Amino acid sequence: MTAPTSAPAGKGIAPTIASLFPGGLPLWLKAYDGSVAGDQSRPYGVELVSERGLSYIMTAPGDLGLARAYVAGDLVLHGAHPGDPYEAFSLLKDHTDFGIPGPLELIGVLRSLGLSHLIPPPPPPQEHLPAWRHRLEGLRALGKWGRHSQERDADAIQHHYDVSNAFYEHVLGPSMTYTCAVFPTEDATLEEAQDHKYDLVCRKLDLQPGQRLLDIGCGWGGMVRHAAKHYGVQVLGVTLSREQATWAQEEIKRQGLDDLAEVRHSDYREVEEGDFDAVSSIGLTEHIGVDNYPAYFGFMRDKLKPRGRILNHCITRHDNVDRRTGAFIDRYVFPDGELAGSGTIVRAVEDAGLEVQHHENFRVHYAKTLAGWCRNLADNWDACVAETDEGTARVWGLYMAGSRIAFERNEIQLHHVLATKTDDGDSGYPLRHEF
Repeated sequence: MTAPTSAPAGKGIAPTIASLFPGGLPLWLKAYDGSVAGDQSRPYGVELVSERGLSYIMTAPGDLGLARAYVAGDLVLHGAHPGDPYEAFSLLKDHTDFGIPGPLELIGVLRSLGLSHLIPPPPPPQEHLPAWRHRLEGLRALGKWGRHSQERDADAIQHHYDVSNAFYEHVLGPSMTYTCAVFPTEDATLEEAQDHKYDLVCRKLDLQPGQRLLDIGCGWGGMVRHAAKHYGVQVLGVTLSREQATWAQEEIKRQGLDDLAEVRHSDYREVEEGDFDAVSSIGLTEHIGVDNYPAYFGFMRDKLKPRGRILNHCITRHDNVDRRTGAFIDRYVFPDGELAGSGTIVRAVEDAGLEVQHHENFRVHYAKTLAGWCRNLADNWDACVAETDEGTARVWGLYMAGSRIAFERNEIQLHHVLATKTDDGDSGYPLRHEF
């Protein structure tokens, strides 16, 4: 789309909003009153098309208000595809927090924008505000709906993963793998990189025919099928998403792997079997909660044979400072998600009585993975919207582009931690890594 026509400088909604951002907005802004702010020769801009959008921005300053307006269609992005808004959001990143105006300036802002816009509209339907947020305090005493209880974790997982299997097929591609790929070369395809990731995990776990593997948080069963098909391993995968489990079991049958592979719709904490040769966790730790790390890694330890191995693959912070996830991610993407630094992960693994053998960072690989998913979303935009709705599709474009930027800037990382259940000093591990 072309840039909007000019309006009187310094007057109206757009200049007032732009004045709230420290350093100014790095793209142009047009508002429904015809006002414009910013350099209109820039290739990217946003247009505030309704009063509701202004109310979203005023009642939830920062990324949450902007996200609400964008998801609802009240804030329109120009110059970039909503499925892959990476270039535009690269400019906007770090410019979404309002400055704190002085009292007199604040009065002027409120008069200019209108006090009526301080009444918050209902959030878009894509925002995760389940009943437990309202009744949590009453039920906390009963122990049912506390943070990361089985009921609350199931609710959070279903919000994110039970969107539509067809939607995920369009975005993720044939591998149906929603975790960081590992690119063997710069020009490897996304599918090649996902296959390489699964094979690397199998080699790190030193899987051998006839062994037993437990894959917790198995998603659509990519690791389950790869280990069974290529390594002859008996594999049990568990996921809290019913949609994932149904798809995975159908694919296992289609590939004729029924004798080796199984995916259950289950909380990993409900797995009764034990004596596994290896346990893999690929993309589950983000949903566990830092306070639950001792129980989580203790569960893995207890499921292993002596000298067995675990491989933990998860998103991490670039440091070990304790902080909460941003409001947009918590409300729209991963409710109750928590990240920690890799040092925190390693310490928790060691404190559980496991011996860490290898620790590796795949940060740049996740940026490349997200770029591939955004391309898929943009290329299949109409089909993705048809499967869900336009607001949900916008959420995905926004979150994946923003996550790509965060990985590129080393704000978040992705780590593998490989450990053994060492028994009386015998880890079963070779003198040097063999993977």
